[in-house]
Amino acid sequence: MSILNEISTFLQQGRAKNVKELVQKAIDEGVPAESILKEGLIAGMNVIGEKFKNNEVYVPDVLIAARAMNAGLELLRPLLVSSGVKAAGKVVIGTVKGDLHDIGKNLVRMMMEGKGLEVIDLGVDVPAEKFVSTAIETGANIIACSALLTTTMGEMKNVVEASIAQGIRDKVKIMVGGAPLNDNFCKSIGADIYCPDAASAADEALKICAG
Repeated sequence: MSILNEISTFLQQGRAKNVKELVQKAIDEGVPAESILKEGLIAGMNVIGEKFKNNEVYVPDVLIAARAMNAGLELLRPLLVSSGVKAAGKVVIGTVKGDLHDIGKNLVRMMMEGKGLEVIDLGVDVPAEKFVSTAIETGANIIACSALLTTTMGEMKNVVEASIAQGIRDKVKIMVGGAPLNDNFCKSIGADIYCPDAASAADEALKICAG
C-alpha cells in the first residue's frame, strides 16, 4: 500500500496522529506536497463526502476526519505556498444576519476544504454587506450563505441585492443552504444554487471554480 493510500485510509478513520506522522514521512521522502494533498488528504475526504451523502457515516465522523485532514494540512501549507500551488477556488461562507447556527455551515466549510478550496469563514450573524465586501477583497468565486431559521431566510435576498448594488453579481455565484430552504426559494431570491447537504455543496462549488 502506497504512503498516499495510507494517508487517505487513516484520514477516513479520523486518526489525526497517524495522518500527521505519514504526511511528515511523505515530505521527508520527497513526495511533492501537491500529490500528498490531492492523492492523500483530498482523496480521503472525498470518500468521507460520498459516504456522508449516502448516510454511511454521520456528522461526528466527518468532524473527526476533517480534524485529521487539518493535522496533515498544517505541515503541507508552507510547502504548498512556496511551490506556488493555488487553491482550486475561493469561497466566502457564513450564516446570515440574525442567525447564530453554525453546525451546517461548519460542515460545508470542511467538505469544501476537503475538495481543495480556500474557504473564508465569516462566522454567524453576518450582514449582507460583509459577504459582498469580503468577496470583493478576496476575489472569491462563490458566496455561500447558510440559514436555519425561516425568519432569517429573507436575509439571503439582501446578499443577492448587495452583490448587484456593488457590481459583482456577474462575477460571483451565490449558493444558499439550510434546513428551511429549497430550490424554489433559491430561484425566487435570484441566487444561483441551492444544495440540500454539505457534500453536494462542496461538489457544486468545485464545479463552479473549475468551470
